[in-house]
Amino acid sequence: MGNKTSVTEFVILGFSNHTDEKIILFVVFLCIYIFTMLGNMLIIIAISVDPALHTPMYFFLRNLSFLEICYTSVTLPKILANLLSEDKTISFAGCAVQMYFFLFFGGTECFLLAAMAFDRYCAICNPLRYTDIMNKRVCIQLCSGSWISGTLVALEHTIFIFTLPFCGPNVINHFSCEIQPLLKLVCGDTYWNEIQLIVGAAIILILPLLLILVSYTFVISTILKISSTKGRCKVFSTCSSHLIVVMLFYGMALIMYVHPKSSFSPDVNKLLSLFYSVVTPILNPIIYSLRNKEVKDALRKTGMKIFS
Repeated sequence: MGNKTSVTEFVILGFSNHTDEKIILFVVFLCIYIFTMLGNMLIIIAISVDPALHTPMYFFLRNLSFLEICYTSVTLPKILANLLSEDKTISFAGCAVQMYFFLFFGGTECFLLAAMAFDRYCAICNPLRYTDIMNKRVCIQLCSGSWISGTLVALEHTIFIFTLPFCGPNVINHFSCEIQPLLKLVCGDTYWNEIQLIVGAAIILILPLLLILVSYTFVISTILKISSTKGRCKVFSTCSSHLIVVMLFYGMALIMYVHPKSSFSPDVNKLLSLFYSVVTPILNPIIYSLRNKEVKDALRKTGMKIFS
């Protein structure tokens, strides 16, 4: 199918059907954005200034927090602007850029969560060799590999979508330039395009998820061999936060991307997208700070230094 695109800009419908609640929605999203930025920035600062947290586990957590800041910043500022403005247009190139960075940060998070699972596997299943296996060079390689993989995934999907012909309607029934609503604007039958994207998304999501599942199969097997209940709880507490984050992120992403576009109504799609692109990033610092004593202590120390 050749590229016969005549569309030069898109109109992001967003929450136009909730005109009476625009101010309320603006305040809610603004608060979410501020708390997401503050929460993740505090974790980055706390890990950076506390020598006790200069370990592989917290190296990855610091990267995850930075990733969440970037991920949220791709969509929320545009959502906030659209809630206040009558002009809801975005240029063709601007839409492509937004999709690229959304997929880039989302794809990177998939691989980073897998790297964090591998770290927990090494720490719990091979404690004597942990520092040798997860040395600084390996941590940097795993983290760099996650970012590079995210770049390649985003580039491939963005090029694929924006070389399809857009020659008709240009209204995106969503709050950002996402794959599913954009596919509905493509000229002609998009059935095979949709199948290709589902297969691609499944591979991108499922391969890291398989690594996570294999890692935690060994982790749980090792934990169950610990004789004391207190010992099992102590070891499990080191990976419970990561497990919760994985379930939240992968659960929503799999529901959102590995299904035909007609499975859910546009409003349900918006709700699911909001959850994994806006709600999950604000929950991550809460989950890690509430369930991790070392992070709580570091945040307390950082707060005392800031306000003293």
